[in-house]
Amino acid sequence: MLNDRYLRACWRQPVDCTPVWLMRQAGRYMPEYRAVREKYGFLEMVKRPEVAAEITLQPINAFDIDAGIIFADILPPLEGMGLKLTFEKGEGPVIHNPIKSTADIEALRVPDTRESNGYTLEAIRLVKREIADKIPLIGFSGAPFTLASYAIEGGSSKDFRSTKILMYRQPEAWKALMTKLTALVSDYLVAQAEAGADSLQIFDSWAGVLSPGDFAEYVLPYVQDCIATVREQTKKLPNRVPLIYFGTEMNGMFKLLPQTKADVIGADWRIDLDAAWNLLGPDVAIQGNLDPCALFGTWPEVERRAKDVLTRVAGRPGHIFNLGHGIMTETPVENVARLVEFVHAFTATGSRANCGVGA
Repeated sequence: MLNDRYLRACWRQPVDCTPVWLMRQAGRYMPEYRAVREKYGFLEMVKRPEVAAEITLQPINAFDIDAGIIFADILPPLEGMGLKLTFEKGEGPVIHNPIKSTADIEALRVPDTRESNGYTLEAIRLVKREIADKIPLIGFSGAPFTLASYAIEGGSSKDFRSTKILMYRQPEAWKALMTKLTALVSDYLVAQAEAGADSLQIFDSWAGVLSPGDFAEYVLPYVQDCIATVREQTKKLPNRVPLIYFGTEMNGMFKLLPQTKADVIGADWRIDLDAAWNLLGPDVAIQGNLDPCALFGTWPEVERRAKDVLTRVAGRPGHIFNLGHGIMTETPVENVARLVEFVHAFTATGSRANCGVGA
């Protein structure tokens, strides 16, 4: 691969400069994306492989990023289980037949995602043909807990009360649901790797609503099973596929996260990167963690904050620069471009005396 520094960082190997990619880098802040969005609904964009591929390529063509990520969404795999999904203007995703009973859980199918989500797999193949071996491509899925939360709540939630009630009152039903979702997520991730994804990220968007004890009891075992299954079933592929686990507001769980056995742990901006890595220990790479809102600042302020993140790395190999969450709508495109250039320049061989980044 012409640029493999992202993959090398995942394996905590030396790099010539710190790799950069940004969550939601293909999105509404880009005028190219908005032009496509005027023609299609959101789910339509996801389900048209040629459109999803086009959107995936937009930031790859616009910025000197070190990895692409397929344009998709975490929720469409739930449709294959029998849940009815739409994206409503002003509301976001809506599950129209949310889980209300054990009978609903029993009725859920575990589909072959090669059939139910073949459109995303085809989009991966299209992007891989286009970028060849220029940079790696990341595939992704929602984590079992986050998918369970959407399926139970019917959408987003402030307190995830219904999800927690099921966990606390019906542990066997919770186990049955999470077992099905773990099988779904594992199959989907393996299929993406088989289609050509070079790395895989598991988004646990809502796990931060839990206490560390509840995370350890009700969520961690299923993440472990998922990662172990994906790692075992991708062994036959020509190259190892690094796995990233990321959730927001999980600062109280960082000591637990190495137990996921993910190769990379993502950190949001609510914890200093050095503090997060000290909690994780030396045997895992880390991704993050600039506040997405920082990109709305003046360039000197963006630079100051990016420099702080990079300085906290303190010479450890295995850092992937990213935001602590996705790029926000109306983010200045010029700040995104300058950020990528700055990270590369500041951490390049010969500049490391400034920050200790790299090996």
